[in-house]
Amino acid sequence: MPGEAAGGPVVAVIDDDPDLRATVAALLAESGFQPLPLPDGAAFLALGPAPEVDLALIDLRLAGGESGLALAVAIRQRLGLPIIMLTGRGNDTDRIIGLETGADDYMSKPFNPRELIARVRAVLRRAGRPSPSLPDRSANQILPFGAMRLDLTRRELIGADGAEIALTNAEYRLLEHFLRHPDRIIARTDLMRELGNDLSQYMDRTIDVLILRLRRKIEPVPSKPVHLQTRRGMGYVFVTRSGAPT
Repeated sequence: MPGEAAGGPVVAVIDDDPDLRATVAALLAESGFQPLPLPDGAAFLALGPAPEVDLALIDLRLAGGESGLALAVAIRQRLGLPIIMLTGRGNDTDRIIGLETGADDYMSKPFNPRELIARVRAVLRRAGRPSPSLPDRSANQILPFGAMRLDLTRRELIGADGAEIALTNAEYRLLEHFLRHPDRIIARTDLMRELGNDLSQYMDRTIDVLILRLRRKIEPVPSKPVHLQTRRGMGYVFVTRSGAPT
């Protein structure tokens, strides 16, 4: 199969933005993939009738009026490759059209790098194609709380049943910061400073919204948190051992 001989799945990154191509290519290479950055559909088609590619990441709106959707349809019909579409943020119509034309997944820019890699792995797995092996979890750095664990090596939150609970990058960083400073009151301003530019993606939302989102993922009853507790007028405290909220 494509990608196996050279030691990693080949992922074509078809985007007219050279900076994004370079960034995604570096991210893929660090994660064990073989990136193939290309500026447009013509560059992909120039690879020949049977290119050694395992998955295509395609920008929905390429330069010069070229349609990423049309390219995705052509690639799917000709090669049957799994496809992930990339587009600007917040356009539900584009998302629906992309999925209806046969894309396996869809991501809006700017995207969470960890989430992109996770989705690439998931799409390859569903398509029965190779994917780089993950490190042995037994050798990973783990921060436990209650029945859950935060895997710092894989950047994953593992639930009581052993399944991963998806976190955004800001949610992950927030939880990691709390777990590195357990049982200590942390002011909202300190959390804002810790997250830095990650907050820009939430526009007018505050740190409190992130707290609520995180509680929905880690607390049995989010309205009565046992781990991520509020200290009115002071900030938040993370209690690693389950107990009655205060």
